Amino acid sequence: VPQLAPHLPPRLTQQPWHLLYCTGRDGFSLRSLYRRGGRTGSPALLLIRDMEAQAFGAFSATTFRCSNGFYGTGETFLFSFSPELKVFRWTGRNNFFMKGDVDLLMLGGGSGRFGLWLDGHLHRGGSHPCETFDNETLSAQEEFCIQDLEVWGLA
Repeated sequence: VPQLAPHLPPRLTQQPWHLLYCTGRDGFSLRSLYRRGGRTGSPALLLIRDMEAQAFGAFSATTFRCSNGFYGTGETFLFSFSPELKVFRWTGRNNFFMKGDVDLLMLGGGSGRFGLWLDGHLHRGGSHPCETFDNETLSAQEEFCIQDLEVWGLA
């Protein structure tokens, strides 16, 4: 996504990105997303289009994976195209970047609200303003149905 390039960490701007996972090819499964999500510690870009054709997602400096606790770095951010790009960076208020298990992937948190969450079948998700990124709701509705989803990573 060329519009995102200026917002990525400088070390990544010249790198070639590759499609690691997409629901059209790999099916709707969070397990598959984790399995195909790239090398551990390698950056990842999550792109979602919901049933209302709204596009949004997240950048992470590390792969999406199952975890017992929150992980990630302050380079993590959320974004939406509504219709122009809006980027929501780390506020420094907490370190609730990402947490995942087979039933739920969560990005951002605080006061029981997640900036972005996806269910284990990648059919449903939600977005709420959260303390980690001080973001707006990324989708038109606070809960959404996923039309398609992609994860891009470095070669």
